Formats: sequence, C-alpha cells, structure tokens
Amino acid sequence: MNQIQVVDSTTTAPIDPSHKMTGDAAPHVVEEVPGVLQLLSDGSVVRGDESVLWPKDPLPDVPGVQWKDVLYHAAHALSVRVYRPESSPSVTGSSSKLPVLVYFHGGGYCLGSYTQPHFQAYCLRVAAELPAVVLSVQYRLAPEHRLPAAIEDGAAFLSWLRCQAELGAGGGVDPWLAESADFARTFISGASAGANLAHHVTVQAASTQEQRAVHPLRVAGYVLMSAFFGGADRTPAEVNPPLDVTLTVDGSDKLWRMSLPVGASRDHPVANPFGPESPNLAPVDLPPVLVVTPEKDVLRDHVMGYAARLREMGKAVEVAEFLGERHGFSVLQPFSEAADELMRVLRRFVYADFASPTAL
Repeated sequence: MNQIQVVDSTTTAPIDPSHKMTGDAAPHVVEEVPGVLQLLSDGSVVRGDESVLWPKDPLPDVPGVQWKDVLYHAAHALSVRVYRPESSPSVTGSSSKLPVLVYFHGGGYCLGSYTQPHFQAYCLRVAAELPAVVLSVQYRLAPEHRLPAAIEDGAAFLSWLRCQAELGAGGGVDPWLAESADFARTFISGASAGANLAHHVTVQAASTQEQRAVHPLRVAGYVLMSAFFGGADRTPAEVNPPLDVTLTVDGSDKLWRMSLPVGASRDHPVANPFGPESPNLAPVDLPPVLVVTPEKDVLRDHVMGYAARLREMGKAVEVAEFLGERHGFSVLQPFSEAADELMRVLRRFVYADFASPTAL
C-alpha cells in the first residue's frame, strides 16, 4: 500500500478509507482524489503517491539538454528548473541567445510537480526542439495553499526573472541565463491549471504601470494549453461530455472546490476570466496568445470562448485545435504524433516576427 505524508506532521500512514465515516470522532473526508489526495473536515490534508495517475510507459531520453534547479523564492522554498540546450544555435541568425519559455505545470492547482517525469519530458523536448531556455516553475498547491497563492507565486517568479534580466551579465545573475537567455523574447506558458496560471500572471504583468517603462525583459506572447477555465453555467461540452475524457466534469468541479477560496463559486475571477467579478481585459495591452485546445475535453467550450472573447476585443489570438486529443495530451503523451505537431506549432509561434512585442 502506498505510504503518504500527513501535512504538518512527522508521521506517515496509508490513506485510510475509514476516514469517510462521518460518524467517527476522527476527522472525515470532505473531498478526495482516490488514493492520491484527501481533504479532511478539520482542514488537514493527506497526500498519497501521484504516480498512480500517470501512464506507465517508459519515457525516451532527450539528449543534448542540460538542466538544474535554482531557488527563486527563499521564504516559500520555491525553485525553478532551468533547461537549456548544451549548444545554443542561432535560429534567426541575429543572436546566439535563445527565447525564454516560462512553463507552469498542470494538476488542477492541487496536484503535480515541476519534477514530475512527464512535465520534465515536455520541457526537455521544448528546450531541444524549439530551441529555447525553458523555466519550469514550482508553485504552492491547494488545498494547503488556496488560490490566489499559486498566482502570487507566479507573479513572484516573474519579478525574480525581471531582476535576472536587469542584472544581465553582471554579478548575481544565474550564469546559464546570462549566457543563453534572450529576455527580450520571453513567453509565459502552461498546461491545464498551469495555463490558467499563465493567463493570470500575464494579465497582472500587462496591467502594471512598470510595463510601460523600457525594461530588458519583454513578454512577446503567452501560450495556454488545455486551459483549466470554468464557470457557474454549464457549457454544451460539460452537459454532453465527449467519451473517454481524461478530466471529467465532476473531477474539474472537485479541483475547483479544493483550490478556490472556501465558499467561492466557479465564477470566481481565477476560474472564470470573463465572470461577473472578473477584471475587464479590453484595456489591457496583452501580448499575442496561442490557445491550444484538444477536441475531447470537457473544458473545450470555456477555452474556445476565451479565445473568441479576446478576438472580439481586438487581441492577437491564434488557436490550434487538436482533433481526437484529450485534456493534457501535451504531457500525458509527450512523444505522440500530436505532441510532435504541437512542437511545430509552438516553434512557429515563438519564432514569429512580432513587430512590437509587449514590454512587461
């Protein structure tokens, strides 16, 4: 039986189904991802082995990429995994440095880790094949740290990255970034909840006054893959979901209940970027966005609606639809034909010649 760690405790014990008995004196389960995560009635959290959620097929190696972990937030002990090709070829011919792709992993804000092998495989591919400097960011998870904690961490990471860009080749900058990163071509990206996080970090950065000033870090675009958006009203894809989905409507609802502030609905601004209390994005000078949406996804209508609303506002939006694919295909099957096509789409977007990238 898998062993788990009880949060804020030094003891370990297996996940106990008897916790479900609400008549027990002991705390009972109020939400759970079976075998992986339990939220108890006293607010404590029990975590199991998340590897049971992932495909068991071995992942091939991606040669020619270096990686290391760098601490970016000492107070919360948060790190970023930095990937770069062992050699830094000039794709455009204008610079030996490479674009920077910030990446936030998925997991409904409750699960996942930047160290998980499938997220690692995706980042290795991107670093090797775009090529790019990839920054895979650790952030705090719910329900121990409910939203907006993860968004605060994402914003803190971007502030750290700005400081790295300002330091340039001077003292204190990470040497890999100084050698390889073209901060003027920075892209913010993520998958599932990571895509939701990428949206909010990009909006926050684009909404601040400091983005108007000349700054060595410039965000040229953002990329949302299988974005984890929601809303109080059900969409057609949620009412009549596709067959054999990897994320169910019930699963999505459960993750929102565990990650949003207690008592919040799916119209909370974090879940629904166009909800009744969400900020108006029309005046926000957003950079171009690439929206990647799989066909067999209960969240498909939310994602397509997001792209349509931005287009109505005059924003630069590219949509890449993947027929027959499911939510999270970019990491669940990181070496599939669909993943190969995603790499081509991503490379074209990152290396597009945007005349006036937005400075953040």
